[in-house]
Formats: sequence, C-alpha cells, structure tokens
Amino acid sequence: MEAAARRRQHPGAAGGPGAQPGASFLQARHSSVKADEVASTAPFHLDLWFYFTLQNWLLDFGRPIAMLVFPLEWFPLNKPSVGDYFHMAYNIITPFLLLKLIERSPRTLPRSMIYVSIITFIMGASIHLVGDSVNHRLIFSGYQNHLSVRENPIIKNLKPETLIDSFELLYYYDEYLGHSMCGCFTPTKAESSMPGPALPLVVPSGLYYWYLVTEGQIFILFIFTFFAMLALVLHQKRKRLFLDSNGLFLFSSFALTLLLVALWVAWLWNDPVLRKKYPGVIYVPEPWAFYTLHVSSRH
Repeated sequence: MEAAARRRQHPGAAGGPGAQPGASFLQARHSSVKADEVASTAPFHLDLWFYFTLQNWLLDFGRPIAMLVFPLEWFPLNKPSVGDYFHMAYNIITPFLLLKLIERSPRTLPRSMIYVSIITFIMGASIHLVGDSVNHRLIFSGYQNHLSVRENPIIKNLKPETLIDSFELLYYYDEYLGHSMCGCFTPTKAESSMPGPALPLVVPSGLYYWYLVTEGQIFILFIFTFFAMLALVLHQKRKRLFLDSNGLFLFSSFALTLLLVALWVAWLWNDPVLRKKYPGVIYVPEPWAFYTLHVSSRH
C-alpha cells in the first residue's frame, strides 16, 4: 500500500503523463531502439516548395523578361531597372525561405555553418545583382551576349584598353564568383514518396534549375552537388534509411535538371559560334547567349 501511494505521488517515475521532458529521450537513448527510428518524419513542406518555385520563376527567370517588357523611359539607364528590383526581392525572399525550410527540418547543421552559408549566398547574389545590372545596360548599347568580352564590338573600341580588363573583371565577378557563392531521411521505406500535390512542382522546379545551371554557368558546382547527394543517398540506404518526401522532391528535381542539361548540350554541340565562346572541356551554353545569337538577331 505504501509503495503504491509513493508511485501515485511520483507519476513521472514510471514514464506517465507527469514524466519529465527528458525522460522519453533518455528512455529511447538507452533502449535497443535507435533514435532515428523513433524520430518523427517531417511532412512534405508543400507551401515552402511552392513559394520557392514561384519566386524562382517570377523573380529570377522573369527578371530579364520584365526588363524587355517595361518601357525604358520608366527606368532610365542611370537608375535601377525593374530587373534590379526583382533581383533585390529575390535576394531577400530566398534566404528567408531557406531559413524557414531549415527551421522545419528534424535535424539541422550547426548554427554557425547555417549562418556562414546564408551570408555567402547573400554575398554572391549581391555580386550577381551588380553584374546583371551593368550587363543589362550594356545590351542596350549593343553588347552581344554570345560573344566574349574582348570580342564585343562596343568593347573593342574602348580607350584606354585597360578598361577592357575592368569589364572582364566584372564578368568574372558576375558569372563565376557570384554564381558559385550563390536532414532528409526516414527509416520507413513506405514514407519515402512524394504526395500528389508535389508531383506537378517537380517539372517547373527541375526546369528552373536547368536555367540556373546553364545561365549561371555553375555546371561543375551542380554536378558535384548532385553526385554528393547521390553518394549520400546510397550510403544511407545501406543503413536502411530512405529519402523522405522533401529529400525525394529535391533529388528528383536535380535528376530532371541533369537530364535537361544533357539534352541542351547535345542539341547545341556543333554550334560553331557558341563553341568559340565556350572553348573549354565543359561546354554548357547560356540560354540568353543562344537567344541573342539565334532569336533576337532575326528580328
């Protein structure tokens, strides 16, 4: 009787409703069940992935289109263009969505690593903003995207010639440095699937990443990231851990991107003008270079 009374006075001792917050963790930690197996799987974040896809298409892909649609008189060349405002909004919204996605993840990286990654992204996006803004104004002056900096007619006649080096430095900051700076597993295989509403987002998401990889000239960074993801997936699979719905969505988008890049390169493989601009081993033409060469030049 006394023992029963003592148990009623201390219900947390048996792991009941009055148990301490750390009791279940300690019980799981010292039991034969792995912590990964008792952790809940994160649901598919349809809202965040939808916002990502929407703002990528509107603010990034739609940026140069908006600059062509809006009259030049509304945004003089010595003032920020509509594309610059799109870029500013992109630089603010994207880090915010990334942080929200990290907040919802069951397991995250160390906080200092997250801060450094976000700061690096913002720095690269800001460099890209300046480069794109200047490039937009050069196009109105006759700059041709399918030619290199030194081969452009408006650049060849610059005096003194050291100014050409300045434009090449700007191109380097924009196309190379700026673009380069720019927990997903579940123990249950049945949960390694995407919900129905996620499937329609895979195509626009993969298509946008194709645009980002080709126009941003970040194929090496992309292919390294993709195969690192693939290696991690295969490694975790040996531990009987499978991609959850969020990880599967991102991996499927990247796989589609790789396929689209391969088809894009194969289609333009024998283009002599673009081959001259991209002479290296990695040949991935930019869509806007293709546009200025084969589309706008016909009008």
